[in-house]
Amino acid sequence: MDKKFLPIAAIIAACGLGLGIFAGNLSASTDTPQDKTVAQLFAKTLPDSTGKPQALSQWQHHFLVVNFWATWCGPCVQEMPELSALQKELQSKSVQIIGLGIDSPSNIAEFTKKYNISYPIYVAGMDGSELTRQLGNQAGGLPFTVLINADGKVVKNYLGRLKMDQLRADIAKFSAEKSK
Repeated sequence: MDKKFLPIAAIIAACGLGLGIFAGNLSASTDTPQDKTVAQLFAKTLPDSTGKPQALSQWQHHFLVVNFWATWCGPCVQEMPELSALQKELQSKSVQIIGLGIDSPSNIAEFTKKYNISYPIYVAGMDGSELTRQLGNQAGGLPFTVLINADGKVVKNYLGRLKMDQLRADIAKFSAEKSK
């Protein structure tokens, strides 16, 4: 080999090694963009339906059904009594439903006074729309529901009115699984 090519060969080898290490580190990471969004969700403090600030970190390490909804969304309002009944059904298990309203604080307060919802409701406001997009709702529609396991991983999401039999089956399946 010609000695004048040795420095070039060394640079190419070093670049290849660096790229290999970089690629190895990328493949070792199991965090998805959705998982990062879940971490951001847990870092938030949102007002509840009475206006009292609540840290969403209180729900970390729970299996969560996070339902994004709005008072003006017909299918959202239709599924809420079923979600309330489901929360009562799941009370003895470590599964928690929470509602994130993409609406004004006054609309949400008025709505929750009128209807008996058995799970916590928080005011996400218009920021909630961006959260749904980051969690996989590319269409931007409501209702949008996400299952998050106790390790903070998104395991399934649903766009549109929930089919409660399917939701129950998915909760049973995913809440029983251990994170990989």
